[in-house]
Order: sequence, then C-alpha cells, then structure tokens
Amino acid sequence: MKLMVVGAGRGLGRAFVEGLCTAGDTVIGVSRSQPTDLNLPACVEVEWINVDMSSPLEAVRLIEQQTPAQLDVLIYNLGVWEPSAFTDEYSFLDDEDQSIVDMVNINITGTIILLKRLIPKLLNSSKPQLILTGSTSGLRQSGRPEVTFNASKFALTGISDALREGFREEWLAVTCLQLGYLNTEDTLATSIDEAAQRGDGTLVPVHDVVNLVRTLLSLSDASYVRELVLPAIRDERF
Repeated sequence: MKLMVVGAGRGLGRAFVEGLCTAGDTVIGVSRSQPTDLNLPACVEVEWINVDMSSPLEAVRLIEQQTPAQLDVLIYNLGVWEPSAFTDEYSFLDDEDQSIVDMVNINITGTIILLKRLIPKLLNSSKPQLILTGSTSGLRQSGRPEVTFNASKFALTGISDALREGFREEWLAVTCLQLGYLNTEDTLATSIDEAAQRGDGTLVPVHDVVNLVRTLLSLSDASYVRELVLPAIRDERF
C-alpha cells in the first residue's frame, strides 16, 4: 500500500502516519517539516514532502512533483482555524479580513486544487480510497460559532459529495470523517486506556480514529463508508 497523509506533522496526521502501515507499505507525509522521532513498524518506507499550504498554488506544485505516479490511499487531514477559536474570547466581528481570506485559501482553495492534482494518481490504484477529515463543527446545528472554520469544514462535506459522484464509475471510495474534539496530547505511544481518560469523556483519543480508519482500509472494494460522525461520549452537542 502507498499511503499519503496531508497534514502529517503532528496530532492526528502523525498518528495516521505511525498507525496505519504495515511491513512493505510506503507512507508519504506532507507537512511543513518532518518529525524527527516517528515511531513506525519495521520495513515501512517513509517519504516526506515539506511544504507550507499557506501558499496553496506553490505547495500544490511541489506536492504534485514529488508524489509517485500511483497512490492507493490519500488522507487529507489539513485545516486551520481562527486564533481564538474554541475559546470564550472568540468573536466573528473581531476576525481580521486577511485572516479569513488565508483560512479559506488553505482550507478550501488549496484542498480543491490539490485533490485535482492527486486524484489521477489515486485512480491508478486497483482500490483507490480518499479520506477527508472533517469536523462536527461543520455539521448542521453543531453549536459552534466559529464562522470561517465551520464554513470550510461544511465545504469539505460538499467536496466529498461531489467527488464521490464524479468518480463513482472509477470505483473511488470517498469517506468524510466528521470528528469531534480530539485528544492530540497523547500519541499512539500512550495506551488507549490512559488517553481515553484525558478530558473526562469530552475528548476523542487519536487511537480511536486510527482504529476506525484501519477498518475503512480493510473493507472490500464492493463497499465503503460514506460519512462517519465520531464525537466524544460527553459532547453535549451530539
């Protein structure tokens, strides 16, 4: 399997890099820089593409140049949010105009352009799979006030729907993961039982997301998961 993870430098993206491959697989990470202390199974080949998606056109050009002709799985895990997002200090009216433009460019424009370049490489696989990590903030009645972040995650669902229909005849499986608040402090090196205790039921361990994606990758090519909503057990919004 050749797996690419966009947004692989830390948190959930890093967990995908470390937790999804087995011996003989190749994982290609995309982020500003490569972590120096990755914990990978033996005989997994690692490649890295260092780019900054805040300049989407240049980043997409570099990623396309360095991506092999065939990918089996593409996980798009990139997204930025407002500086005061998810705090009591957040106020839409205080958001800087340029910050809004930059967020839209990274979260929406860059996503669409990069997928346009990489989907042909996915279609060279006998079992192409595209997984987009959305957010429960992008669902209707999410209970969150962050306007630009919510709008961009809502857009990701629309991107998924459109790609699914556009490439159904090519057997492209497109899954959108709508994830709640994540515990990204504990890596896969921490036991899942310990990681689950952080946040007292308000945070989803990255272990759970990795385990779900493992299941997605193990499905036959006759089925796929269209959308999956994964909130924390004590998230009162869901």
